[in-house]
Amino acid sequence: MKKILNISLVVLCFCCIISCTQEEKTTKNEVLVLGTIHSGHLTKEEYSIEKLTKLIKEIKPDIILTEIPPDRFEAAVAGFKKDDSISEPRVMRFPEYTDVIFPLSKTMDFEIIPTAGWTRPMAMERQKKLRAISQDSTRTKDWQQYMNAGKITDSLMTVIGKEYDPYFIHTSTYDSIYNISLDVYNKLFNVELGLGGWDNINIAHYWNIEKALEKHRHQNKRILITYGAGHKGWFLKELRKRDDIELLEMKPFLDKIQ
Repeated sequence: MKKILNISLVVLCFCCIISCTQEEKTTKNEVLVLGTIHSGHLTKEEYSIEKLTKLIKEIKPDIILTEIPPDRFEAAVAGFKKDDSISEPRVMRFPEYTDVIFPLSKTMDFEIIPTAGWTRPMAMERQKKLRAISQDSTRTKDWQQYMNAGKITDSLMTVIGKEYDPYFIHTSTYDSIYNISLDVYNKLFNVELGLGGWDNINIAHYWNIEKALEKHRHQNKRILITYGAGHKGWFLKELRKRDDIELLEMKPFLDKIQ
């Protein structure tokens, strides 16, 4: 009888392990991609610092993946802990961090993870190469094609009149219009710009994002990705390939803060 009981307990424990493992594998993290407008948050009423603050409070993320390079993160955190301000040069360019996310970290329970693939030497090299291309008489046709694509994007944004509207920013239409210029930029210059090319820098960003998603896989977390709005479409295309996350739309959260 005792032997049968022991066998039953072993079977029960084994079944519990299988059940827990299966439940763990079916638990998906919720992921949202928040397109920011950087300095525009300081001047555009429709997507102001106040509105961005309310939106993140409504989202209630457990983790925020940020457009901050990992090698700049510790300095930014140290400055904020010291006097509630950020003096790290790269991070202080982004009010979504200096005026919203870092201040909110004092009253909300979320982890900030730096995921930007950007480096200062890469950015300087990209700027140098783009300047050379723009001044190269043998590249006039390429540069003009790039400029024309930018004008098309700008004119469509002007006609629609919602370039800074967070509802519009978080639509596929916004991504399609933005990509008119970005696709030309990428096709003409990605390889030439090396690590600073459009696809190349997004690959670098997303590699860090993927590392964070893998680390927190199946943890029933809500993960918010915050990058310049132009990156949003690129990231969403890759995120839709994952079967371990549930991508959430931004609209329901925007509705709640109106």
